[in-house]
Amino acid sequence: MPVATPDQYAEMLDRAKAGGFAYPAINVSSSQSINAVLQGLAEAGSDGILQVTTGGADYFAGHTVKARATGALAMAKFATEVAKNYPITVALHTDHCPKPALEDFVLPLLAASEEQVKAGGEPIFQSHMWDGSAVPLGENIEIAKELLPRLKNINAILEVEIGVVGGEEDGVKHEGTNDALYTTTGDVTQVVEALGLGDQGRWIAALTFGNVHGVYKPGNVKLKPELLGEIQEGIAAKFGTSAKPLDLVFHGGSGSTEEEIALAVANGVIKMNIDTDTQYAFTRSVAGFMFSNYDGVLKVDGEVGNKKAYDPRAWGKVAESAMAARVVEATQQLGSAGKSLGA
Repeated sequence: MPVATPDQYAEMLDRAKAGGFAYPAINVSSSQSINAVLQGLAEAGSDGILQVTTGGADYFAGHTVKARATGALAMAKFATEVAKNYPITVALHTDHCPKPALEDFVLPLLAASEEQVKAGGEPIFQSHMWDGSAVPLGENIEIAKELLPRLKNINAILEVEIGVVGGEEDGVKHEGTNDALYTTTGDVTQVVEALGLGDQGRWIAALTFGNVHGVYKPGNVKLKPELLGEIQEGIAAKFGTSAKPLDLVFHGGSGSTEEEIALAVANGVIKMNIDTDTQYAFTRSVAGFMFSNYDGVLKVDGEVGNKKAYDPRAWGKVAESAMAARVVEATQQLGSAGKSLGA
């Protein structure tokens, strides 16, 4: 199926909220990783989200060039074309854009989508993340307030981060454990007062409850997914809404237990970012292939090796299938398997 239209993306998120499940949002940085995600989602019968960071977009453009807006557009065009061959629906999203990257990442992409929509088309990306975790909350909210009308005008969705996800992802780094790792109801109240609850444009929120980017063993990250439920209740009471008024995003989930993921989803998470685990699945399979076929991929002792082994397609297919298997696992953990719009 084609990449989701804005209306289809909104329907995906609404179905997840109503059905008590979440979509995996997988970071991609190459055509191989796009193909792997599409393979995994198709095998699981799940819709999902393909997303690219500033670093991933730099890599798409060519690692010596680092033209991230160009890279993101190339990613979107490739994904839009190849997704037509798969029986699932995917949305396209830009992940983690800190303030210094607005000018060469999200803003040029917004302008490109505005031109495309003006010409009668659809936005290139269905959602964009503004990562204001490194600036004071007031400034974070003000920038979000500037971006939201532009996204509303092209029928796209804004993702905001309220609080701080620890660890590092593509140069966005936060060290240590402090109160900022746990979003408060007061923080979110300020955001809702500024952005509304959908009337000014749709937005989704990455609230922090001890999340840390990177890879950690279960138990090493002190998550408090119950905090999400407390914030939902506080916002519902403050603004007189129905239960769980917020659409939530789970960042930094590597190493989380099944129970922590389930509780986060039960408390309104509809999108969970997955990067570290799929990176490892891809690279681990390549390492295994190389070790198992060393005498084919290397010209040992003056031999000629085995072209069928060192052909990048040989190990590439192995890597894509391994990454796809991790995507399938994610859909099962999040409950989206078998629930594609096309099912």
